[in-house]
Amino acid sequence: MSEALLAAPPENAIPIRLAPEGGVEAALAGLPDSAAAYARAMGFSGKLGRWLILPGPDGAPAAALAGWGDAKARARTRFALGAFAEAAPAGVWRLDAPELTQDEREEAALGWLLSRYRFTRYRDARLADARLVAPEGVDPERVARIARGVFLARDLINTPAEEMGPAQIEEAVFDLAARHGAAADSIVGDALLERGFPLIHAVGRAAARPPRLVGMEWGDEDAPRVTLVGKGVAFDTGGLNLKPGGSMGLMKKDMGGAANVLGLASMILEARLPVRLRVLIPAVENAVSGAAMRPGDVLRSRKGLTVEINNTDAEGRLVLADALALADEESPDLLIDMATLTGAARVALGPELAPFYTDDDALAQALSEAAQRVRDPLWRMPLWPGYEPMIEPAIADLDNAPAGGFAGSITAALFLRRFVERARAWAHFDIYAWNPKAAPGRPKGGEAQGVRALFEVIARRYGGDA
Repeated sequence: MSEALLAAPPENAIPIRLAPEGGVEAALAGLPDSAAAYARAMGFSGKLGRWLILPGPDGAPAAALAGWGDAKARARTRFALGAFAEAAPAGVWRLDAPELTQDEREEAALGWLLSRYRFTRYRDARLADARLVAPEGVDPERVARIARGVFLARDLINTPAEEMGPAQIEEAVFDLAARHGAAADSIVGDALLERGFPLIHAVGRAAARPPRLVGMEWGDEDAPRVTLVGKGVAFDTGGLNLKPGGSMGLMKKDMGGAANVLGLASMILEARLPVRLRVLIPAVENAVSGAAMRPGDVLRSRKGLTVEINNTDAEGRLVLADALALADEESPDLLIDMATLTGAARVALGPELAPFYTDDDALAQALSEAAQRVRDPLWRMPLWPGYEPMIEPAIADLDNAPAGGFAGSITAALFLRRFVERARAWAHFDIYAWNPKAAPGRPKGGEAQGVRALFEVIARRYGGDA
């Protein structure tokens, strides 16, 4: 994949010119007369996302025009060059667009790579060998490592639950650790009870495939501690509060938090950022059997807080609670958790815009700025204290599923915050991890959300080279 972005331009690299609406003639300047005549004959308008290959005198591609639309269209569309990257014929291409800013050049390069992703585990889906010369000022390896992290997350999410159960999630962690010299371990089955993770055990105990808590550590012991926690529910039936069929169809992606965390960890490890990285993934399957947890049960967490189970389909916050409690015990400098947690987040913000929650205003500002800069959209949501009573039932410390249906993403974040006390900074991401339809740079299927912005923030915060 990284070979699709070249560091040095060969002499025969084919130029790609950006043609805004109303500016096509300017984009044609200096091209062979036959190529310009062809563009005019085809009526190319410069509409964003449209593209046209211009033939030379011998019929071979002399250049390509990529429609650049207008400012309004570009604000609404990320990775617009990806529309051409998906369809480009074999060859080496270069971006002839001196009008772009540094950030726009990086977005164009990353869009080229992200658009060429294909999930090929079950069928051949090859694209032509079209490569792009890294635009001026763009580090091709940096862009490639970001793309590799995104591809890892996409591959894990796209794999069906039959072949991506708790053990396979564990294997993905161990594989990543082995590639980078990190230490990895896991706590499996009833050992979770012995080691103090009762909520993880309770969620996964009904499944034929045993639950586990998978961990990975890397970096200098004295470096700032960055801990990533990802929800790894391999498949979510809803438990005894069984989901209807229409809601169960995408539940292979309920380990999207774990996949995103591993994608982010891959970026950090490849960049060798100067941090002490810890990854924690509670990997379970929320299944139905005689051993399943029941509505009305009261469970005690690792932290000691009791939780009344009012809906077995609100299982993600339970497994995260035990993992967050463990992470918090060593007072990390930065604690991040990511989860496909609530439908309420999708109702509020839709599939493309991921909400995050934090009490740390400086962290929130850094995330918001990075999200805008790298076109990885995030939106800060409030940890509204007025909703705290909603997660406090009559007979336990916490309620895993407050009645009423209001503020579901907020109350889930408030629930998780109860398990974080010592971390210097914490943020929770309630992601969708899925593209419901294809767009440039974002094929339909599993997706990494928020991780590129997080990578940018972590690198800048701790002085590394992203």
